[in-house]
Amino acid sequence: MADSVEPAQPAHTLDLRRLRHLRAAVAEGSLSGAAVQLGLSQPALSASIKSLEAELGVALLERHRFGVHATSYAEALLEHARRVESELDAAWAHVKQLRQRDAVTLRIGCGPSEATRLLPIALQHLRATRPELRVFVEYGLNEKLMPMVRLGEVECALSSVPRSAAHPDLRHETLHTDQAVIVARADHPLAGRRSASVAELARYPWVLARRWELERKALDELFAQAGVEPIQAEVETTSATLMKTLVMHGDFLTFVPREMIHWEERAGLLRPLKAWSSAWERHVGVTTRRDRAPNEALQALVESLRAAVRRVAPR
Repeated sequence: MADSVEPAQPAHTLDLRRLRHLRAAVAEGSLSGAAVQLGLSQPALSASIKSLEAELGVALLERHRFGVHATSYAEALLEHARRVESELDAAWAHVKQLRQRDAVTLRIGCGPSEATRLLPIALQHLRATRPELRVFVEYGLNEKLMPMVRLGEVECALSSVPRSAAHPDLRHETLHTDQAVIVARADHPLAGRRSASVAELARYPWVLARRWELERKALDELFAQAGVEPIQAEVETTSATLMKTLVMHGDFLTFVPREMIHWEERAGLLRPLKAWSSAWERHVGVTTRRDRAPNEALQALVESLRAAVRRVAPR
């Protein structure tokens, strides 16, 4: 029976730390300068390089009264060391790319009011607790978001939710409530009024969401209850930005969740009309498919949304 043969061991182990010490000494031209750069004492640096010389059996530095310089052995060693470090850098970058590729992706939908404050706060919380998650957000009104949830194009929608299930395939979880208000620019003719009739409101131009959106239906009902024909909006749009811009720069009025004008109200650009208030509230929440159990990423997002709701103080 043949004798077993132990696998050959490498003659030298790779020690990047000592190679960096040598490189610093050569670059600085002195052990004292290299020691300062590396944050070491000069005796510790000298001992590190001498141990490398002893292991290789050659002199790596020529010492003279003005400092040190590399021998031909050191130049050859450092040339290979640079290649090794370059390969290690490439390996490090490759691993980071693979990690990003393996990151969990979460696709969600979000309404304009929720994109104003609630979702940004939640995403900050999510980034701190689950940094590996990558979130893709589709923006729009419910007419766009609900079909996306049903078709599985997004994991959930953060938006207005009905008081009862609007579709048998959907599940709604309410997170908080928000009041809808009639909004005008800060210096609108009705802005300072303490009272105004529904008929007066109807005389101004309106920019509104489409009729099947919850807020638009609520406004139509409020006008109908006052015995006035529902508003015939001059502009109907799915764009919250267009709504707010038209109101800020003209006599337009709109009816939107108050949360949607949070920053413009704080800046004194838009204001809810005191002349007419609505008791109508909308429920804000998360809509998911009823036949799908929430995965871990979605659960983490919902927890972050709950934490964000606790931070958003009621007015």
